[in-house]
Amino acid sequence: MPSSKDGIMVILSSPSGAGKTTLVNLLSKQNNFEISISHTTRQPRPGEVPNKDYFFVNDIEFKRLINNQEFLEYAKVFNNYYGTTRTPVIDNLNKGKNVLFDIDWQGADQIKNKKLDYKLITFFILPPSREILFERLSNRDMKDKLIAEERMHQFERDVLHWINYDYVVINDELENCHMKIKSLIDAEVNNGSKDYDVNFIRNHIEKLTS
Repeated sequence: MPSSKDGIMVILSSPSGAGKTTLVNLLSKQNNFEISISHTTRQPRPGEVPNKDYFFVNDIEFKRLINNQEFLEYAKVFNNYYGTTRTPVIDNLNKGKNVLFDIDWQGADQIKNKKLDYKLITFFILPPSREILFERLSNRDMKDKLIAEERMHQFERDVLHWINYDYVVINDELENCHMKIKSLIDAEVNNGSKDYDVNFIRNHIEKLTS
């Protein structure tokens, strides 16, 4: 049974290219934070390390894990499957470790709907502007601009899910964004005051989607 000594779950989601993976890696440098490593059927990107960044598996293995009900959450994103297996997450939480999730809104919804007996804090990361997001996507090791344009179309759909998160944070400058998330986590855990302006966020989203 979960207890007050258990760890917390922290989810970061974002449209593709907004910086959630980099932020998760920064947050993991804090004491007692562990990244939940996802399974995926996509091919590794340059520099990614198997079994450290992702567990890279084929479709057959992924579907076997689905059939065995081993996933805490899973989703199909850009024609590839991503999923988080349940056992390592629960084991870490029961050991008092805080678990970071780098997942999209579909996975976040699934975890929230499971209503696990562990504290959960969710963050949705947004870019400062559409132009900067497109620039970030175009600078990735992608075959051509068409892929970046596809991600931009998906962005318009993904951003609508911000309302389902506890907090929305704008990644205008990486370290500022990192410290903002860290301060909100600390405030949640310690019941402290929170520097968070939801009206500012609403106005920013209106600019992004107009």
